[in-house]
Amino acid sequence: MNALGRHILGELFDCQPEILNDVEEVEKLMKEAALESGATILGSYFHPFTPQGVSGVIVIAESHLSIHTWPEYRYAAVDIFSCGKQVDPWKAFHYLRKRLMATHFSAMEVKRGQLEERSEKVESLKVSQNLETL
Repeated sequence: MNALGRHILGELFDCQPEILNDVEEVEKLMKEAALESGATILGSYFHPFTPQGVSGVIVIAESHLSIHTWPEYRYAAVDIFSCGKQVDPWKAFHYLRKRLMATHFSAMEVKRGQLEERSEKVESLKVSQNLETL
């Protein structure tokens, strides 16, 4: 099965809340994770929330990495999408898992752009559109 990209949807539990609430540290770790995976960083934007939490994105030539943190729950949601074969999104995920000191995690990989299945997806879209008009 060929795909244009790999998309990791991850959840990190029981992380260090001090790290999750430190916008500079979260941005640094995200950039390090991108480099660890073999990605080329193009830019980033990170925002601290009041009273706590951080959201941010790293734009890479191969797609993106994003994070949303809830220090009060010791939780982070991580999204890593990479196109092509040179980037390994799992390396980025496991780097973040270790550096945020998550004791529990869950993650799944979604293949994006499975072109050989495109005709089936078009039929599915047509069915969905027809149901919406009823």
